[in-house]
Amino acid sequence: MPDLRVLCLHGYHGSGAILRDQMEPLTASLPANVEFVYVDAPSLATGDFGWWHAGFDGWDRTRDWAIELVCAGPRFDGVFGFSQGAALAGLLTAVQESGSAPPGFRFGFAVMVGGFTSDLPEHAELLRHKLTTPSVHVTGRSDVIVPREDSLRLAGRFAHPLIIEHPGGHIVPGHAAAAGPIAEFLADQKEAGR
Repeated sequence: MPDLRVLCLHGYHGSGAILRDQMEPLTASLPANVEFVYVDAPSLATGDFGWWHAGFDGWDRTRDWAIELVCAGPRFDGVFGFSQGAALAGLLTAVQESGSAPPGFRFGFAVMVGGFTSDLPEHAELLRHKLTTPSVHVTGRSDVIVPREDSLRLAGRFAHPLIIEHPGGHIVPGHAAAAGPIAEFLADQKEAGR
């Protein structure tokens, strides 16, 4: 039985299988007692390719799907997202903290790599306060897909973000400089009983 169970959300034009491959260098450096659960966006079943499209079109469908998935169990201790999946992890954290989600919609931490945030009026209420869920934000200084500033704006939505920068681009880094702090963060979450 794993100590932590983490829901993993892929990027735009990605899938659970693609994210598993992208994360392999990182997960190989993390404790074996963490279970990473990779899922596909609901739109992939219809031949589409994202959690939403321009202007967050499809967000409502994705939000409802995620709430149903998390509430169905077994429990997820945390959420990990890459790129659009990181933006989704941030929004789902905001939904969780808003009090509008069902009681079973709960996870204790979020890890976001190459993420961005929403400035849409429909999300303003969700993002009105700093989010208190423990979070990690990983950004590449050479990222041209989601610029560093956008990832830092997402981190700024959280009260106490752990920010990890790496010299690379739009990737899930696996080197010790990123994996070490993430492993420590996960150990802290396990100890805190998240």
